[in-house]
Amino acid sequence: MSDAIQSLLTPETSPRRVGRIFKSYKQIEGAGFEVRRPFPAIGVDHVDPFLLLDHFGPTYTAPNTPPVGAPDHPHRGFETVTYVLEGENEHKDSRGNSGKIGPGDVQWMTAGSGIVHSEMPSEAFCKTGGVSHGFQIWLNLPRTHKLCPPRYQDLPASTLAHPVSPRQPDLVRATVIAGSVWGAKGPVDTVTPVAMVHFVVGKGGVVEWGAKDGEGGDEWTVVLYISRGRGMFGPPNTEMRGGAGDALLMRRDLNNSHRDTTVFWNEHDADEELEVILLAGKPLNEPVARYGPFVMNTREELVQAFEDYRSGKMGAIEA
Repeated sequence: MSDAIQSLLTPETSPRRVGRIFKSYKQIEGAGFEVRRPFPAIGVDHVDPFLLLDHFGPTYTAPNTPPVGAPDHPHRGFETVTYVLEGENEHKDSRGNSGKIGPGDVQWMTAGSGIVHSEMPSEAFCKTGGVSHGFQIWLNLPRTHKLCPPRYQDLPASTLAHPVSPRQPDLVRATVIAGSVWGAKGPVDTVTPVAMVHFVVGKGGVVEWGAKDGEGGDEWTVVLYISRGRGMFGPPNTEMRGGAGDALLMRRDLNNSHRDTTVFWNEHDADEELEVILLAGKPLNEPVARYGPFVMNTREELVQAFEDYRSGKMGAIEA
């Protein structure tokens, strides 16, 4: 099996090993919806430059159920990324932006200097009911951009890249939100250099990401979150198994001169497809001061953020 995997990998590259596995725990957020969260957690405040990863659903909502989401709340100092697989969410913010995102869509919000927003199931979804499923990711901003003007990017599924593996087109496909895979580039304009990719891997499918895509330099952080199935991660012969709800932090080999890659695969006798969210980014290597909805560099900046919110400087959502 290891020889078959190796034959699909790029020569003279060095697959990262699994350095640490974060197990998800359940957390109640907003007005009462449940998420699975691998980080932050006890002993892991963040995975630089990523601050948070939440996996919500799949959860069924009956027709005519009162909405359960995240009502009006502020943010400052980072970016939020919402990726919806099923359902429909409605976004409103204090800058006058509003929109709806449905299956396959992404909302990328740069909170910057401060914004008040809400994310709730749409009125139509609450009326008809259905399944809600998706992810929210928090991405840190560097010190120089923490007070930048807020910005909202609405990215329909049709604007995202949807490549298939050139070596296994029937087994491996991807949705590229940011960064690039197999020559296909995501549409997001990012402040922090990152890649965000949703991989779907059939039985016997192999993914190799990194050096050959021109991104994910040796210094980048790489985290793999398994949203469905089980798979094998790391170099053939020293791989580790991971299952749904696990987030794997991949560790580079400091003694190897070859370019880093990230490798994982779904076994031939697997029960189902393997789905993985790849998060990769260049660490900021800056102090992180966080409390609730604000992420800054110092305690004093956090205090100022709360004062600015309470005084109305971040605005309010119009009724």
